[in-house]
Amino acid sequence: MTETSDLLVRFLLPEAGVRGAHVRLSGSWREILSHGDYRPAAARLLGEACVASALFTGHIKIDGRLSVQLRSNSALRTLFAECTSAGTLRGIAQLEDGEDAPGDLAQLGDDALLAITIENPGLDPREPQRYQSLVALQGNGLDEAFENYFRHSEQLPTRLLLAADGQHAAGLLLQKLPGDEGDGDGWVRAGALFDTLAHDELLATDGPALLHRLFHQEHPQLVGEKPLRFGCSCSRERVAGMLQSLGEEEARAAAEPTGQVEVRCEFCGQEYRFPLAEFGVLFSMGPASQPAPERLQ
Repeated sequence: MTETSDLLVRFLLPEAGVRGAHVRLSGSWREILSHGDYRPAAARLLGEACVASALFTGHIKIDGRLSVQLRSNSALRTLFAECTSAGTLRGIAQLEDGEDAPGDLAQLGDDALLAITIENPGLDPREPQRYQSLVALQGNGLDEAFENYFRHSEQLPTRLLLAADGQHAAGLLLQKLPGDEGDGDGWVRAGALFDTLAHDELLATDGPALLHRLFHQEHPQLVGEKPLRFGCSCSRERVAGMLQSLGEEEARAAAEPTGQVEVRCEFCGQEYRFPLAEFGVLFSMGPASQPAPERLQ
């Protein structure tokens, strides 16, 4: 495995009755960082959110995409990360100009909202099936908040550690298998080993090596790997769908100053231009077959 490998690893600790997932991002994380100018705390949170979205696709059956989103009225307006079943990642953080994210999620205020959204294909490609779960902001960081979510929503003990710096983002998730699988103190043993893991070690070590270092006495079994990479789902067709949803009158008003509508994807920086001369064709077409992008400017 090379230094730039970006990988999701799923594993079992069969004797302990524990399942888990590990994610380490290098190139994809640096690509996401390159599309924004983030101060340290915001960059760390964004990296952790990207890792969490990838970890959860290894934990939950996903045929489409899974996103993690945090909204608040603090300096951190929006935090968004998404991983698809194909292993593509993207993410963004929106902040007040010149501001950084708080170091403690409790500082976001009582109105802050954290959600996990799963979007799977529906029978009609324009109408995917969406499932959303809200996560209480309990704890100082995203990993603590998600630990509490899984503990209460799935009624299964869960451990989660997330970390990110300017070069890597990584995470490790452990969860007790449902039922009576494993020996009586397996979860306690796994948790004690998990507690020895520091953020620096998590960031510096690839998945198989880290699992061997932590859990070799538990004889870990790798049950699946998935390469991860940066990828954006924006397209000209999706932007056209967004303009059609706005309506021709509003789109023409936006185009009048320059003679065209210019749309820039916040995730990847791709720019799309729709001259007024194309509006006749654009608005004579039916709705685009793909949903409009979530965030474009």
